Amino acid sequence: MEKEFIKIISEHQAIILKTCRMYCNDQLDSEDLFQEIILQLWRSYPKFNGASKVSTWMYRIGLNTAITRLRKNSRRRDTYPLSDKENEFPESDMKRIDLEYDRELQAAIDTLNKFDKALVMLYLDEKSYKDMAEIMGISESNIGVKINHIKQKLKTILNP
Repeated sequence: MEKEFIKIISEHQAIILKTCRMYCNDQLDSEDLFQEIILQLWRSYPKFNGASKVSTWMYRIGLNTAITRLRKNSRRRDTYPLSDKENEFPESDMKRIDLEYDRELQAAIDTLNKFDKALVMLYLDEKSYKDMAEIMGISESNIGVKINHIKQKLKTILNP
């Protein structure tokens, strides 16, 4: 069982890393969340019966773990500034503009609630509405409505 679990984790590690990047502002926090997600996956692995895809199961556990952790830490919330990459590595104007837009987009995503953040992550990961619905526990049509609502909200934030 342990070898199977390690194989699954190594094959689908990107899911956990994406979740950590979406919900953490610094490296240490991200590493802690990564370990927490692995632990939760290990605890729930014996109950995984293959009724859903491994990636769906991992997303669901990862997102639930991240959201639970955010709730626990919300009282003592520390913020850490992101490093200023454009000053460290001066590049062309176009790269600077892209980097600035990425920061603005990430800041806009950070204003979303936990559920919407999770949907954005799945959307950016090009998951189908069916997969998103299964992971998030809502209908496919509701996914479509929520995605459109989130897009409008992000447009409003980015283009006031």
